[in-house]
Amino acid sequence: MDYTFNIYNKMAATGLVMALSRHLGSDGPLPVVVCVGSDLAIGDSLGPVCGTLLQRKTAGGLFVYGTLKKSVTAKEVPYLNAFLRETHPGRPIVAVDAAVGQADDIGLIKLTTSGIRPGLGANKKLGRLGDVGILGIVAEKSLFNYSLLNLTRLGLVYRAAETIAAGLADYAAKVNAPTPLRDRFWGRNGPSAFGQSA
Repeated sequence: MDYTFNIYNKMAATGLVMALSRHLGSDGPLPVVVCVGSDLAIGDSLGPVCGTLLQRKTAGGLFVYGTLKKSVTAKEVPYLNAFLRETHPGRPIVAVDAAVGQADDIGLIKLTTSGIRPGLGANKKLGRLGDVGILGIVAEKSLFNYSLLNLTRLGLVYRAAETIAAGLADYAAKVNAPTPLRDRFWGRNGPSAFGQSA
């Protein structure tokens, strides 16, 4: 099932939290977030901008791959799935990327429950990434998608990245929120690496 939110709707971030809670639950392990893209093209920078904002909002409390400082590009996808499964076993993967769509779709955020296919907007055929995908539609689909990504407005990309980062940060806070049952078995900081209270 897919969910769609408009970046100009003040409740978009809350909608993302609700959709993530419905699909991933609110009491499981924190997800690992992979923000795909590059700052070489404005439209493609949605992922790294979102990753950077998310790192600041969560202050290191969430594993985030793909920032303006260290980007994750579509060409790394073939190796990424195996790396994430080995490094973060049992954790759901949320993948964030820019996308192209119909003219009326520009400014929409789409949450998919089947991950994403990075590079598709630039006509690359790569593997699927993530258990959940969050796509920010930043340009109109055409034969020359990559050139359109260069003509995308930075304000639109930043607003979409800000909305996605806010939704993911709020979801992480919700998952991390102490509950009586969790506190009783694991302590206020959740389970440690060895299953003992932190």
